[in-house]
Amino acid sequence: MSLAGEVTVTGFANGGAGVAHDADGRVVFVRGALPGERVSIAYDDQRASFAKAHVVEVIEASEHRVDPLCPAAAAGAGCCDLAYAEPGYAARLRADALADVLRRIGRFTPGDGRTPEAPGLRALADDPTGWRVRTRPAVGPSGEVGLRVRGSADLITVPCAGPVPTMLTGLADLGARPGTELAVALGSDGARHVAELAPAAPVGGGRGRRADGRGRRADGRGRRAAQSARGRRSAARSTRLLDGAESVTQELGGHRWEVPVTGFWQAHRAAPEAYARTVREMVAQAGIPDRPLRVWDLYGGAGVLGAALLDGAADGGPAVAGIELVETDAGALAAAERALAGEPVRIRRGDVAGVVADLPAPDVVIADPPRAGAGAAVIEAVTGAAPRVVIHIGCDAGAFARDLRDYVERGYRVLDWRAFDAFPLTHHVEAIALLTGP
Repeated sequence: MSLAGEVTVTGFANGGAGVAHDADGRVVFVRGALPGERVSIAYDDQRASFAKAHVVEVIEASEHRVDPLCPAAAAGAGCCDLAYAEPGYAARLRADALADVLRRIGRFTPGDGRTPEAPGLRALADDPTGWRVRTRPAVGPSGEVGLRVRGSADLITVPCAGPVPTMLTGLADLGARPGTELAVALGSDGARHVAELAPAAPVGGGRGRRADGRGRRADGRGRRAAQSARGRRSAARSTRLLDGAESVTQELGGHRWEVPVTGFWQAHRAAPEAYARTVREMVAQAGIPDRPLRVWDLYGGAGVLGAALLDGAADGGPAVAGIELVETDAGALAAAERALAGEPVRIRRGDVAGVVADLPAPDVVIADPPRAGAGAAVIEAVTGAAPRVVIHIGCDAGAFARDLRDYVERGYRVLDWRAFDAFPLTHHVEAIALLTGP
């Protein structure tokens, strides 16, 4: 780390950093800064074309700066990285950052007559705190429980503002072993469940392959390799139940899931219902022909979004002929198999890119890939199957924009897109796009 003097922040970038320029005109991404502020900074990373830095002192503060709303973030934890910004203002910054990457990376011109206006950020709740129903704190050498200091193994034991408060009560009294992590989950019935995760086994990695002119792996394997590595890390970790039951009850629409404590469920307590409603609305908006729908639910987890169309059919929406649910996680698929028993759902376990070629042609594709996005190979396979409608979801703005660009380059058109404040007090955004085929 090296001190770098003072800069004036003029913008805000996807990823949550303020944008400034140093004395040589080089772009500096400043963590902890808001547009309009004068701050002193220290460099974290310096390169020829840009640098990364963090705020040492705020010299002239933005009118939108507030005392941090998250005690853990205020103490240095890497959780609520925008807790120092007034929530409404932070939402505008993130909406603008999403619009920026849609232009720069996606090559869209929102509002040009062919593309929808840039999406504003839709709140999922009035309160930006107490929204999280899944969290994963660490256990320190003396049994203390907390979040890691950003860039360090040290723990912050003051609470994060994100989780529902009852989730954090008495965690240090559960007898977790030092060096482990805790998977803490809250069900829709209000019951808390806690499992201890043994330290992850190291995962080796091969050499990166050359990137093509658009910054991607030339052989299309980059995203699949990252997803496989995450899966191996998860599979290698043994668990020990400390509180509650082995599975977490989650109810939505007409279905009930029993999800493993360590399994995936949307982090925001209001997100599953909001996304399910959005999927139903987008299918209706697309004007699907009046026949039972054939659906692909890719990266589908426990099948919540596919199930949303089943619930919609029960309420007078389009009938569903069948759903192909594709997911790599065995626990999620087991939960789907129980929750959707008797429904026209066929479960396929495997990597999406390797499975879709064997699926029957779809009318609707729902794709909710991991943070790295779906990537060109999967999108080529999806568009090659010629669905009438694609509903694509992303939790990383840059990956979302790249994926949408790939659809458009293959003849699809963005009919609508929406963005959700699914991770309050952070820089993250969840976005959903409706695309229609040629």
